[in-house]
Formats: sequence, structure tokens, C-alpha cells
Amino acid sequence: MASSKRNNQLHIDAEALSTMALVQEGLISPVTKLMNEKEAIALRESKMYKGVSFPFPFLLTPSGTKNETCLKSLKKGDVVELVHQKNVVGELTVDETFPIDPSDRLKCIYGTDDETHPGVQSTIKRLGNMAVTGDYHVDYPLITASKKMVADKIKETDAKNVSALVLAANPLNRAHERMIRQAIDQSDLVVIFLLKPFTTMGLRYDVRYDSLLTFIESFLPANKVIIAPLENSYIFAGYNELILDALVAKNYGCHNLIIGKNHAGLGLFYDHDKLNSVFDATKDIEINVKTVEQYVYCNKCRTLVSTKACPHGQHHHIHYHSASILKLINAGMMPPSVLMRREVSANILSTLFPERFDHLQELYDALMPNDGLMEEHSEEDFYKKLMGLYQTTSLT
Repeated sequence: MASSKRNNQLHIDAEALSTMALVQEGLISPVTKLMNEKEAIALRESKMYKGVSFPFPFLLTPSGTKNETCLKSLKKGDVVELVHQKNVVGELTVDETFPIDPSDRLKCIYGTDDETHPGVQSTIKRLGNMAVTGDYHVDYPLITASKKMVADKIKETDAKNVSALVLAANPLNRAHERMIRQAIDQSDLVVIFLLKPFTTMGLRYDVRYDSLLTFIESFLPANKVIIAPLENSYIFAGYNELILDALVAKNYGCHNLIIGKNHAGLGLFYDHDKLNSVFDATKDIEINVKTVEQYVYCNKCRTLVSTKACPHGQHHHIHYHSASILKLINAGMMPPSVLMRREVSANILSTLFPERFDHLQELYDALMPNDGLMEEHSEEDFYKKLMGLYQTTSLT
């Protein structure tokens, strides 16, 4: 609903709203509320909250002159409206307000406050100088529906061993497919948390969702995989990403989190002058973090292999570099089938380049073998058949 009230309003952005909804739904438990100043200081020093690893305090620190004026006027017990894009999306009953150091908060999240860091660049604009804490409620149907969908699927399949994969699938490639199949082999149900960022970089979420669904429905056993959107706000940054992924997966009902050994957040980091890994940080979360080898295509083995199992050198390997594959797609080119399944690339290209070909039916009939019957064909059909022609090797 549109807001008509102008006093006691805090204006929050989509990332803050999404993160507050995650916490409200218990999906980053043991964090279930905004933290007060005493809790924030204790967590900052210990990196623990209620006996579980957590990287930084969960605070609401909205930026902007209007928000700062409102925060300075608030007293314990005041009720403040939470507004997003001119709509009231919730309310908060004030417990306390307190100052924060934006630079210190940036270091907690990213390990640096250097403004040349891309994450710092985007986050510094949205951090204010004051935090507010108190009981709140926000309306965010996406996360509520996602939580219910996964819970219903676990109950429906009576899954006793549920594994989670967190993927961008930008785009979905053959290495992703191998990870998904391996997860199915080890589980009763696989939950794929498909990242839904607050940026416009890469393929749109709906395009990535549809291509992933094409693979699941056509090439995987029924009722073994479910896709859940995961909006990855700025809090999912650096090594924090895997800690929070583990918490989210566990609170969705998963028993395992499966990640690739080449995951950027898996590396070692220093905390309180002690060398740590993500396994140290997740040991109290009560979820089993499993790693899988990096997959490549070896032109000697002539198949998809892990770098650990292949005896041939790197010069024989084709790597599944998502950014490079995406460049082919954005140029309107079909990636080779060794990189992406043709059904997946056809689904993506037909969405990104609608009505690309004039007289498609005429072009299809001129180039493609058929059964002698007149049939209507879509652009997606055309791309699939075109890849078949690319793979015809008898004349090469």
C-alpha cells in the first residue's frame, strides 16, 4: 500500500528488506533479530553469536538525510514505518539507537574499507552512521513462499538426506551439471539455491531459472531436485558467503552443503591472528560441508574429468569459465556442446534474441532434415537442430 504517513519513517532499499525477511523467517538462525549495541560489540570481538560462528553484527543502518533525522528523533517504544519505494513494507518498535563506524562495518564485511574495492564501492553508499534495533515485521512474499516450497518438497519426498548447492548458473554449463548429478547420487533431495543478485550484471534471473529448469525436467530423475531463489545481498561477501550459505541451507532443512574446491570463498583467512578456513567457521552450524573437485574437459580423455583424476597437463584441458561462455551467448553464438548442453543454450538464446530470424520456418525447412511433414518450429527448435549440424563431422 502507498504510504500517507510522513513521520517516523525509515526508507530501506531492496537489499535491507530482503535480508530482514531472511532473518524474520529464521533462515539465518541463530540470528533472529536486529542486534543491540552490546550484542554488536560482543560479536565483533568474538565472531560468535549464541555459540555459532557469525561474521559480523546484524544491524539496520539506513543512509540518507531523512533517515538520519528520523533516527535521531526516535525513543524507546516508538513505532516506525519501514518504507521501500514509497510503499510501507513493515514496521519496527524501537528498543534503542546507537552510533556506528561505517568504516569499521565495511572491514567486518569485506575485510577492507578501501573504496576501490567493488563491494565497498556499492555498500558505502547505503551505510548510515546510526543503527536502530527492536522487534520488527516486514512483508516479503518471495522468501516466505520459498521457505514453504522447500519444506513441502522435503515432506512430500520424505527426504532424510537433503543436499544444497548454491549456484549462479550464469550460465549453466556442463561442470554445473556434473556437480548436480553427483549431489543427487549422494542425496534423497537436492535443493539448488539459485542466486538472485541485486544487480543487472550477467543473465537475468528468469533466464537462468528457465535454463536450469529445462535441464532438470529433461535430464534428471523426477522429484530429486528443487530450485529456490536466494537473493544474495551485500552480507554474502568474501568468506562470509560460505558461512551464510551454510546457515541458510541448514535452516531450510538441508543436511549437506556441496561446494566446488575452486570456490572463491573457500580459501584461508586470518581472524584474531589465527589462520582459519571456512570449515573452522562452519563447524558449529551443524551442516556437513562437502567439496567436489574442479571439472574440466580433457581432449585426451575426451570426456569431463576432475583435475585430480586426469593424468594429462593443463594444456589439454578446456575450463568451464562462466564469464567467457557468457561472452559467446551475449554475442548471439551457441557455445559448443562440450561447454553447454544444446537444449540449455537454445533455451537461453531464444529468450535473449526473440524473433531473430526472418522467415524462420522457411530457413528451418531449407537447412534441416525432416520427416516430409509440414510442422511449425520455434526458434528454440532451430537452435537445437543447428547445433546438430555443427556436430556433423563426416565431412571434416
